[in-house]
Amino acid sequence: MAFDESYTRILNRLGYYSYQHGFIVRHINQETGWNSHLEKCRNFIIKALEFYKPGKVTVLGSGWLLELPLAEMLEKVKRVCLIDIIHPPEVVKQVSNLPGIELRTEDISGGLIDEVWRKTSGLSFFKKLNSINDIRIPDYLLDSDPGMVISLNILTQLETLPVKYLIKKSKVEEVEIIRFRKEIQNNHLNLLKKYKSILITDLTEVFTDNSGSVSEQKTVLIDLPEGKHKEEWTWDFDLKGSDYYGKRSVLKVAAIII
Repeated sequence: MAFDESYTRILNRLGYYSYQHGFIVRHINQETGWNSHLEKCRNFIIKALEFYKPGKVTVLGSGWLLELPLAEMLEKVKRVCLIDIIHPPEVVKQVSNLPGIELRTEDISGGLIDEVWRKTSGLSFFKKLNSINDIRIPDYLLDSDPGMVISLNILTQLETLPVKYLIKKSKVEEVEIIRFRKEIQNNHLNLLKKYKSILITDLTEVFTDNSGSVSEQKTVLIDLPEGKHKEEWTWDFDLKGSDYYGKRSVLKVAAIII
């Protein structure tokens, strides 16, 4: 499916197109810095395929396909469904002639983006939300038989832009934002628990500033299951300090067969 023009405008206003473009630019700028992380993701997915031996795989947050061993997957399964809120044109072209590939354009948050927009779009700089408690966090529903489900570095991304926009449009305390983020993450995890799934997600971002001072920020705020198999590693996310403040950062990552 494709979103209508009004929804496309909402995605643009909330920064989804810029966010996606910025992700691939960061990957290019880091040169070989992401290679180890991407290889570990691909290897873990292949292990999960050998463990579950599914006939179909559904990927949530397929993005630029950087972490997916797509060729190897198509050798092992009959169908691969790639779901994301935006599919880059380069990806659409790349998979257009591959048999067994289905591209689906869906809001994996279940409609949270539309909910946030409807509750905030009419507000001005001088009139802000006093609370976000009445913002409903919808459930996302999959097909009755999605096969093996892969949550691909999407758990913490689901909240990023809606929360950033809510902070701009509200006067809520941090404790309310944290509760909101936890609920989004729990919703996604509960979805994965219904199926044969794997979860690949960042856990913590570790920053180093120009003076050498180190700080950490948790990105996953909920308890994750140990699962049937679990691996952890470090993703050299931004060793060149490409953000505005020149901070370098690495992400601690976990991959779990649920």
